[in-house]
Amino acid sequence: MPGLKWRGSQRHRTHYSCRNVDSRYELGVVHAAHIRNTSSRFTKEHTAATTGPLVKKAPEMPIADSVTLGENVTIFHPSLVNLYGCAVGAGTKIGAFVEIQKDATIGARCKISSHTFICEGVFLEDEVFVGHGVMFTNDRHPQATNPDGSLQTDADWKVEITRVKRAASIGTNATIISGITIGEGALVGAGAVVTKSVPAYAIVAGVPARVVGDTRAQR
Repeated sequence: MPGLKWRGSQRHRTHYSCRNVDSRYELGVVHAAHIRNTSSRFTKEHTAATTGPLVKKAPEMPIADSVTLGENVTIFHPSLVNLYGCAVGAGTKIGAFVEIQKDATIGARCKISSHTFICEGVFLEDEVFVGHGVMFTNDRHPQATNPDGSLQTDADWKVEITRVKRAASIGTNATIISGITIGEGALVGAGAVVTKSVPAYAIVAGVPARVVGDTRAQR
């Protein structure tokens, strides 16, 4: 499946470039509005069982109209992500099976690896690395219902803000508990459960995560 790369303003005609696409396909130029709120993907269909011309289909992506994408954002598997109400900075790369919810912000030149969940209230500054399967949270005391048994709505709980500072790195399968700050240049080890704020340039690991080093000493 081709990767799509944002090369223009959200309000103007936008060119997406394919990677590893059959030479018989032309992606061409589309309007940004045309590739919003859709869910199918590029497909190759034969008119006969073994031979026949390939049928071209328009690029479609499950990315809501409310998403703001900076220039040169790359989404490697656009039909396998779920983005809505968020902002993604210029030059950022997003892998497959990533969900980014409303009111989350991703800075410029970040890398968001596959199977990662970035929920409402998460703010990533520029140049942040997020490994595979990283889970962010936004409520330390989640509940499905109110005391009277009624289902909770947005009015029944408060989003807890989480911030990841510039050039921090979060390893594969880490869980980030809400309401904390991960400092500039810090490194979260794979599989860590981060329950407290992480100082700038600290290396943290374990469950719960504890400081085990300094990234400046590793360079």
